[in-house]
Amino acid sequence: MEKAIGMVEFTSIARGIYVADQMVKISEVEIVTSVTSCPGKYITIVTGDVAAVKASVGIGEDLAGEFFVDSIVIPNVSPQVFPAITGATMPEHMEAVGIVESFSLATMIIAADEIIKAAEVDAIELRLGNGIGGKAYFTFTGEVGAVKTAADAGIEIAKEKGLLVNVEVIPSPSDRLIESLL
Repeated sequence: MEKAIGMVEFTSIARGIYVADQMVKISEVEIVTSVTSCPGKYITIVTGDVAAVKASVGIGEDLAGEFFVDSIVIPNVSPQVFPAITGATMPEHMEAVGIVESFSLATMIIAADEIIKAAEVDAIELRLGNGIGGKAYFTFTGEVGAVKTAADAGIEIAKEKGLLVNVEVIPSPSDRLIESLL
């Protein structure tokens, strides 16, 4: 069964924790992550079937009230997105590395899904706001041409939303750099 992913972002940590509890009590979803993010925000990311994720995110939006920032639901999300969020990826070989950076956490999740679907690339990490001033970035690897194609897909999403910071493609990355990425 294809899975969906949903995220709700809050300006209040206390409200975010409370709403995360309600989101999983009211709908059959699993929490991918529910954490603070910079600068003093809170995000909850859930997964499950599309209807359950839509219901959970809807509850999150309603209960967030004045503390609501943004939300997304992506039906049929790439399975590579989940381990990238938790930093649990270990690509075997890195011919090239791509990095797409955004001012928006939600936009970066959407872009990461599109990047993975655009070309034959493997996710490395999807960093969402922690320790980086509320920005987000996605690192991925593959053959140089695939990484460039995938990066273009990420650029398109982030530019469409007006939230692109920067994009880089590194052919033949140093082994010392690779160690720092994993």
